Amino acid sequence: MSLLKRLFGIKTTDFNQLLEDGACIIDVRTSVEFNSGHIKESTNIPLDQFQSKIEAIKEMNKSIIFCCASGVRSGQATSIAKARGIESYNGGGWRSLNSKLNK
Repeated sequence: MSLLKRLFGIKTTDFNQLLEDGACIIDVRTSVEFNSGHIKESTNIPLDQFQSKIEAIKEMNKSIIFCCASGVRSGQATSIAKARGIESYNGGGWRSLNSKLNK
């Protein structure tokens, strides 16, 4: 653990553990962006369609890791989902998240 993490109590999310525990990844980029590359086994729900799908996501009864291109849209989706009682994590940009995952 780095010195800053110990001093300031910064927690990092273990995305691999979340996936092992049954979480799923939702990519909130547009379908065109998603089709140009994405994390294997992730689901695409564009942010502009997210509100209409929130109940179905809640019914999945799983932790959700959101990703997008840079982390901005996934941050918005995470905030919305948390406000609706869904255990949610901002995975940030999909490429960065993908590099953190066990293959």
